Amino acid sequence: MSLTLDEARTRAGVLSSVSYFLDLDLTGLETFRSHARLRFRSSAPETFLELKGALSVSLLVNGEVVEAAYDGGRVSLAGLSTEAVNEVEVTATLPYTTDGDGMHTFTDPADGSRYVAAYLGMDNASKVFACFDQNDLKASFAVSVTADPAVTVLANGAVVSHEAGRWVFATTPPIPPALLVVAAGPWHSVRWTHAGLDFGWHARHSLAAELERDAAELRRTTEACFDHYADLIDEPYPFDSYDQVFVPGLNWGAQEMPGCVTYRDELLPRGAITDTQRAIRAVIIAHEMSHMWFGDSMTMTWWEDTWLQESFADYMGYRVAEAGAGFADLRVEVEVRSKPWGYRSDARRSTHPVAPLADDVPDVDTAATIFDGISYAKGGACLVQLAFWLGDEEFMAGVNRHLTRFRFGNATLADFVESLAASSSKDVRGWVDAWLRRPGFDTMSVRRDGDVPVLEREGSRPHAFTVAAYDSSLRLVGRKRVELGAEPVPLPEFAGLVVVPNAGGETFAALRLDAGSWAALSGGLSRLEDPLVRAVLWSSAARRVRSRELSADDFLDLVEAHLPEETRADIIEGVLSEARSVVIPQRVPASRAAGAVARVAAAAAAGLKASGDDEQRALAWAAALAATSADAGLLRGWLETDKVAVGVPLLPTTRWEAVVRLASLGEADARFIAAERDRDGTVEGDLGALRALAARPSTTAKDAAWEAMLAPGVDNRRFDALASGMWIAEQAHLLRPYVAAYLAEAPALATRGQAFALEVGRAFPRIALDSEQLDGLRAALADGVPTILRRSWEDHFDDRE
Repeated sequence: MSLTLDEARTRAGVLSSVSYFLDLDLTGLETFRSHARLRFRSSAPETFLELKGALSVSLLVNGEVVEAAYDGGRVSLAGLSTEAVNEVEVTATLPYTTDGDGMHTFTDPADGSRYVAAYLGMDNASKVFACFDQNDLKASFAVSVTADPAVTVLANGAVVSHEAGRWVFATTPPIPPALLVVAAGPWHSVRWTHAGLDFGWHARHSLAAELERDAAELRRTTEACFDHYADLIDEPYPFDSYDQVFVPGLNWGAQEMPGCVTYRDELLPRGAITDTQRAIRAVIIAHEMSHMWFGDSMTMTWWEDTWLQESFADYMGYRVAEAGAGFADLRVEVEVRSKPWGYRSDARRSTHPVAPLADDVPDVDTAATIFDGISYAKGGACLVQLAFWLGDEEFMAGVNRHLTRFRFGNATLADFVESLAASSSKDVRGWVDAWLRRPGFDTMSVRRDGDVPVLEREGSRPHAFTVAAYDSSLRLVGRKRVELGAEPVPLPEFAGLVVVPNAGGETFAALRLDAGSWAALSGGLSRLEDPLVRAVLWSSAARRVRSRELSADDFLDLVEAHLPEETRADIIEGVLSEARSVVIPQRVPASRAAGAVARVAAAAAAGLKASGDDEQRALAWAAALAATSADAGLLRGWLETDKVAVGVPLLPTTRWEAVVRLASLGEADARFIAAERDRDGTVEGDLGALRALAARPSTTAKDAAWEAMLAPGVDNRRFDALASGMWIAEQAHLLRPYVAAYLAEAPALATRGQAFALEVGRAFPRIALDSEQLDGLRAALADGVPTILRRSWEDHFDDRE
């Protein structure tokens, strides 16, 4: 069972002054030893510790050996002193995992090196050590680790001593148990000192060349973000060192562990890294660094305030990567990737306020479902609107007041509102109620009073944003800040002009343009000079497809007409991702999927041809063409030359896209795929081969893939690769029996843990479903489906209705 809100409140009400002395022995191959010594005060004689999946447990309470009352998930504690400090010791033998939940183990096929890392976060700390696993029981951690003497061990604190495989780390300031990290392996490391602090970047030994390739940029980005935060935030950096490590098998994009951030090592791609990848990685670096203050020092009390950490990190990630690290025009990325996620999430039955009430998050499993597009993308967009409405000086004054008040403490929305209100004369409480306590998004529409555009709002929130006006040739002729409430706002100065509200992406709202403006803009989208306005309009078009205001064919018309002339690779990639992952599987009937994919391929071929000597555009288009082209000769030619065109390399990820596509077309057999895997020799090659084998258009191939997905203990990356290859849009008829099999088998798979349950939800059939299949999904939802999987399935159902 997951921890409930009532249990957390009760336990926090009786416990205080918690500290941990944690000793881990990682020398075993199948299991590891965990010894946790806790000191704490308690006003009640009984409580409990979380400890999940232990194979053996011994317990010492205040110096006395006690038979452990252990049920596989919790250790009951009785006879505690209500006057003196209690000391409890729990020694446990625990299994390693391969699903990214707990003490994850990975052996690198490139060189046989073994890596072991504690991937914690929500509800996972107890898979590594006995603990009071809740945010508002923060504690100091003194950690020591025994490991193979040949490896390096990283953790939250700076190294105090290291001798003969025994690593001892400095005691941390108070942090939640879920934020502990340990990562052991033969890391390749780049270390330096900046601003009096030790920094490091680390990666698997087989990625040493890639780390060295990017080391100067990674260091420069880290230092620039760190210095910019020092300018923005009054509180000094809270920890004693700052390591960042690319780890294998991480379920999240990255995790904000204090003093030692972990990143999925796909963020260190082999071959070359594109400008879009570099920009996204910089945003993630800035995002995770912001957590050192927003989440690690100031921590939410309970999970209803997930937004208080993630929305801030989303907002700060883009802001600091741009203003601090110099990655330009990152608001474009927000519009084409982040906000569409937010709009999709906010249009489903599962939508919720950015800041829900605590009672709406009754347990940790429910909490896992709100790490979503509301808490990240929409919440970040709300903070953009708040800063634009308040003015940056007042906004940051309130933020700094909040971070200072709750340094190494816990906070709630009410605390944040109090901090903001103390720094502004505006009605912050009213704004928070309108924006953070209510689900859904408003619509801003444009109508015409004669030639005069008039802005109107459908909804209840105040909006501040920029309106851009264009002449008939789509040349910008004016911009104006507007505040829109219940009353319409006429724009007589823009009479007769094409207008785009929210041209700077300052607010979170749907757009409904007047017919004349939409006709001009949809006819000349690629001619608009400002990439942010183009991104806003592409995002608006995609949202209209999801709401069925615009047909999939109309959207693909826009793609074919305008995307090949797009000059920004990030817009190309964002729009193509929307077309392939949302529009085609959700809005194109299965019988027409092949034609829709062919239209994307035609746009990609035209875009690649139009790219000229712009390598970044060419790389973006090549990735799309590799995944959609039906021209087997073209793809085989790319594989033979290892080039897309003269001067444009075939990146390893694109190469595997081409192999998978050939396999899905029936043009690559098992021998061909095996040869490609042998040529590669890395974990990416192993996973690429799994995708390709699963993509082949035969029942035999699909049966083998499905059986592999159901294999006991299948690791998270293999499961994802198999699912990705399994579901091919043009193979809907072949895949029909596997849709039913997925609905039948997925609930059992989802019991492995929260992160794997999310993985199972993401493996939902990525094809168009007919009415009979939707009825099957409806019937499956009527049965007992685990909380996390239920949320995912309901979202998929809503997306397709």
